[in-house]
Amino acid sequence: MPDAMNLESQMNPRAAVPDFQTYLDNAATRSFAVRRSLPCVLDLRYGDGPLQTLDVFPAQGKDLPIHVFIHGGFWRGLDKDIYSEIAQPIVASGAIAILVNYDLCPAVTLDDIVQQILACVAWIYRHAPRYGGDPDRISLSGHSAGAHLAATTLYHDWDGEGLPMDLIKAVGLISGIYDLASVPRLSVNEEIQLTQGMAVRNSVMSAEPRVRCRALVTAGAEEPQLWLQQSSDYAQRLTRAGLATRYLELPHEHHFSITDRLAQADHPLTKAMIDMIVSPQV
Repeated sequence: MPDAMNLESQMNPRAAVPDFQTYLDNAATRSFAVRRSLPCVLDLRYGDGPLQTLDVFPAQGKDLPIHVFIHGGFWRGLDKDIYSEIAQPIVASGAIAILVNYDLCPAVTLDDIVQQILACVAWIYRHAPRYGGDPDRISLSGHSAGAHLAATTLYHDWDGEGLPMDLIKAVGLISGIYDLASVPRLSVNEEIQLTQGMAVRNSVMSAEPRVRCRALVTAGAEEPQLWLQQSSDYAQRLTRAGLATRYLELPHEHHFSITDRLAQADHPLTKAMIDMIVSPQV
């Protein structure tokens, strides 16, 4: 087991990329410009929590694919506004992009956040036609802690809510964390306040997914080894569970550069995501 210092460098992305704020600031600037240039409906409420809002970037047409992006930030930081730029290639592909916010730790627990994301997906399913979307063509992606949250939707009993068990047609999991056992030992847990019990019940690495769908699991090759290993291991886990899973490791990318690529229509990661969005069951 790694000592505390080594664990921090391996499992705390901000410790691994000292200039992380530059990447976030630049993305926020580009995303502000996208919100001014693309038609969008901002800060729609899907729940009662202060941050339970989402942004819809519609495309031309009706009965269109819907792609939902969940931001990271170790469940205790960041905002959908940083990532609006990824809507541009999604909308250009003929799909609707939806970017999601959720309440943050420590104001709420991770248990609460997982329930908020499930409620958000159900809201999108029920309201899709209002924005030109097809509720039977929903895909999800997320980055970092957002990848974990996207993954949790694969374990939910959608049928118990009167919704289709195949509600999620595809997931894109980018530089995610899937085994939460180490989080209580990290400095960020002062804000997350994750207990060991909460870590166990919200880890997805060893659980059996209920939803069968297409999965893209990806990470930057310059991620710390322990963080990178989680993506490789989780891709194998999904494959063993019978999901059609592709693992993509991107050279020269780290935790905060990889999401920049999602705004570049010709980048291999974006192409793989778009393919998943428009043809989720292939």
